[in-house]
Amino acid sequence: MPERKAPLPPFGVMAEFDDADRLVDAVKRARNAGFRRLDAYTPFPVADLTEALGLQDNRVPWLTLAGGVMGAAAGFGLQVWSNLDYPIPVGGRPLVALPATLLITFELTVLGAVLSAILGMLVLNRLPRLHHPVFGVPDFHLASTDKFFLVILGEDARFGEAARFLSDLAPVRVVDVPQTEGPE
Repeated sequence: MPERKAPLPPFGVMAEFDDADRLVDAVKRARNAGFRRLDAYTPFPVADLTEALGLQDNRVPWLTLAGGVMGAAAGFGLQVWSNLDYPIPVGGRPLVALPATLLITFELTVLGAVLSAILGMLVLNRLPRLHHPVFGVPDFHLASTDKFFLVILGEDARFGEAARFLSDLAPVRVVDVPQTEGPE
């Protein structure tokens, strides 16, 4: 007899709003009520939403800096190593001349920074993500046209109160978002 899988915990509870200002107000009220694991979906960038959600993730800029420094070190180091290992003395010039190494060093700085920023963003956002639980919510596709959605995630410490709290905000509707086992 096949083994039964335990039911998955809910992904969250989602509220739909018609207006961006109401979404930002709902996020602020949720944060003030003690909810910390929130996510919002909007058809366009909304002013103050990032601040209201409390998002302060600075990992991508630090990864970009690290990639740029490593690229610069690799570019400069490779040139110094090759010039010292295979010396070609020309007209009494020094084997390691800083002006001659700047172009390649700069280019590899930019390359390292760009590659680490792109790869860091993809890894930190767990992309490409072919399926997400919110995709199964009816009318969620309107998040790309004219609706605004707030989700209180199931891993929030106060999740048991989420549905009632969201209903008190007078949204268009409140929907449970089940956890799904889609391809990831």
